[in-house]
Amino acid sequence: MTPPKKIEDLDVLNKTGIVRVDLDAVLDDEVEPRKNLRLLVIKPTVDYLFQKGASSLILIAHYGRPEGKVVPELSLKSLVQPLKDVLERNIFFIDSLNFDEIMRLKEEKKGNQSVFLLENLRFWPGEESNDINFAKNLASLSDFYVNEAFASSHREHASIVSLPKLLPSTLGLRFEKEVENLSRLFDSQERPVVVIVSGTKKDKLSYLDGLSKIADMVLIGGRFPDYLPDDSIYRRDNRFLVARLNPDKEDITIHSIEDFEREIKRAKTIALIGPIGKYEEEGHRLGTKRVFEAVADSFAFKIAGGGDTIKAIEMFGITSKFDWISVGGGAVLEFLTKRSLPGIESLSN
Repeated sequence: MTPPKKIEDLDVLNKTGIVRVDLDAVLDDEVEPRKNLRLLVIKPTVDYLFQKGASSLILIAHYGRPEGKVVPELSLKSLVQPLKDVLERNIFFIDSLNFDEIMRLKEEKKGNQSVFLLENLRFWPGEESNDINFAKNLASLSDFYVNEAFASSHREHASIVSLPKLLPSTLGLRFEKEVENLSRLFDSQERPVVVIVSGTKKDKLSYLDGLSKIADMVLIGGRFPDYLPDDSIYRRDNRFLVARLNPDKEDITIHSIEDFEREIKRAKTIALIGPIGKYEEEGHRLGTKRVFEAVADSFAFKIAGGGDTIKAIEMFGITSKFDWISVGGGAVLEFLTKRSLPGIESLSN
C-alpha cells in the first residue's frame, strides 16, 4: 500500500479545499463548544491550510440517520455558531448542492480565506450508497481534499472513499496522530497489552477475534457478557476475561471489577474502548469509575476512544492521565483489528 500524501506536500496555494470532518456527536453533546473534542480537532488543520495559502475551505459532515431525505431537525445549520466560536472565523452555511449558487458565494468571498459548512451529507442518498456521481458533484466544488474525519472513516460512504479518489487528497493533522498513536499497539514491545472493550452495540463483538491478535488479554464488559452464551468460546479462552453482570445487567459485579483491576495492574499497554456500565446513573457507575481510574493510575501507555468513553473520562476528571484520547469508537476497533480503514485506503490507492 502506498502511504497517503502528507498534508505538507499538498499544493493548496490560492485553492479551495474540502475538509471532511466529524460532527455526528456534536449536536448530541452538552459540552461547551470550546471544550468539545470533535470541534477542537478541526482547528489545527483549518489554520494550517490557510497558513499554506488556501483561499477557502468547505467543511462537509453527516449527522444522524435521515436516510437520504431532508430532515430539518438533523440540519447542520445549528453548528454554524459553535464552529465560529472554535475556529474563530466566519462560517457561511450552504444548504444545497446548487453548483452555480456555491460558486457565486465562493466568488463573493474570494480572498477572505472563508470557511463554508455544507448541509448534512446524509440528506442526499448518494452519500451512504457511495454514489460516484454524488462524489463527482462534491469534487467539482474543490481543488483538493483533506480527511479529518477519523471517527467516520470505517464507513464506505461517498465522502470517505470515493471523493478522495477524484482530487489530490491527504489526511488531516489530527488523523495522522490518530494513526501514529493507535499503531503503537501493533507488535508493541511494551507487554502485556490489554484491551478493554465494553458498550451496548452487539456488532462490536465481531472485533473480539481481531483484538486477541494484538492483545495479550481482552477484557469484556458493558452489556457484551449478556450477549455471549455460557458455552461461548470467549468464556473458555484464556485470552479473554468476560465480566459477570449484576442482576439488572447495568453494571459488572464487584468480583469482576477486581478481576479487571488485577489485569490492568499487570499491563504495560492499554486500550480502553467503551464504558463498563450505565455510568450516567450513579447507582450503575461503580464499574466504570473503578476500572477507568485503575487505567488512569496505571504506568502503562494508555489510549481511550469513543464518545461515551470520553464523557466518562471527563466526568471522573482523569483526562490528563491518558497518553492519547481518540475521537473514534468503532473506527478505533476497526483500525486495531484491520490495521487500516477504508478512509485511509482510499487515499493510498
